[in-house]
Amino acid sequence: MLEGYHFQNAYVTRDIDKWLKTFSARAKVDKVMTYEGTTAVTTVNGPGTQTNKLAFVWVGDLQYELIQPVAGDVAIYSDALPEDDGLQFHHICMRVPDWDEFRARVNEQPYPVVLEGGNELLRFLYLDARPFLGHYLEYVWMGDERWVQMGGSLK
Repeated sequence: MLEGYHFQNAYVTRDIDKWLKTFSARAKVDKVMTYEGTTAVTTVNGPGTQTNKLAFVWVGDLQYELIQPVAGDVAIYSDALPEDDGLQFHHICMRVPDWDEFRARVNEQPYPVVLEGGNELLRFLYLDARPFLGHYLEYVWMGDERWVQMGGSLK
């Protein structure tokens, strides 16, 4: 299941601050947003919460998401961490225009949902597409106002 607007490549790390400095030194960074918090999610183990440090680094129209797992149901990220403080590619993310329509098709495709969460402003889920692509696929829905707040462009 590949659809929507691909806008993000995501990586996990043990040292998000190091990689923010590295991006600033090596890329033409247009915008950086950081966040640390706890989010309600549903995983293959049921409902729970996860706490992560996140950085969203915009380079042109591509967002690089850096994820440092902190606590809770973070195995989807912590299990993928490299041994050292490097970066490890984790997933790509696509924005879909209609969540209900998209979500109805998810059950018809072969890849299991391994993480899901969100609210009325933003919804997300991860499909385990590793057998197909070698990585997860994240899908998000958000209105245009939220998209612009996240650094996206309405061009």
